[in-house]
Amino acid sequence: MLEIDTVAFELFEEAKRFLEKAEETSDTEGRKAFLHAALLLGISALEAHVNAIADEMLERGGSNLNPLERSILLEKEYAFVKGEFKLTKKLKMYNLLERIEFILFKFSGRYINTDVGWWGKLHQGIDMRNSLVHPKDRQDLTSKKVESAFEGIIGVLDAIYMALYKQHFPALGRKFDSKMHF
Repeated sequence: MLEIDTVAFELFEEAKRFLEKAEETSDTEGRKAFLHAALLLGISALEAHVNAIADEMLERGGSNLNPLERSILLEKEYAFVKGEFKLTKKLKMYNLLERIEFILFKFSGRYINTDVGWWGKLHQGIDMRNSLVHPKDRQDLTSKKVESAFEGIIGVLDAIYMALYKQHFPALGRKFDSKMHF
């Protein structure tokens, strides 16, 4: 397992543990903080998983990938240099969901099924995370909302694993039960 894979799994375990801690406390401020931490770490875990998968797909695709495809996988800008497009060292952020759709289609030939319930939950989870990271108004999280976001995360990771690796996402069966005890 690559280091980024380990980080991705640890982040999701931490996220699930913070959700458990939110359920365990009766303190309103503590509950709110645990839910914020759970959501932020959950989406970070998804991004880490996508980065790990992108790295692997980059290795698989090798020289068959054009500069734009490499740019999406590496999240690096590309520029026209001396008659050809080349990657630069400059960061180029791509929309997470579009990046997922690209990886799925490019490496499995499958489109993502946006009619499944977890796709909408994933969108809502990302929107909730964005409202915490870029606040414009108050975001009142509940355990149910964070659980719904986690369902979206697990759903999309399972879809990716099934399309690319022909097996379920390893954490699928554990749902929201963390292996951590802090």
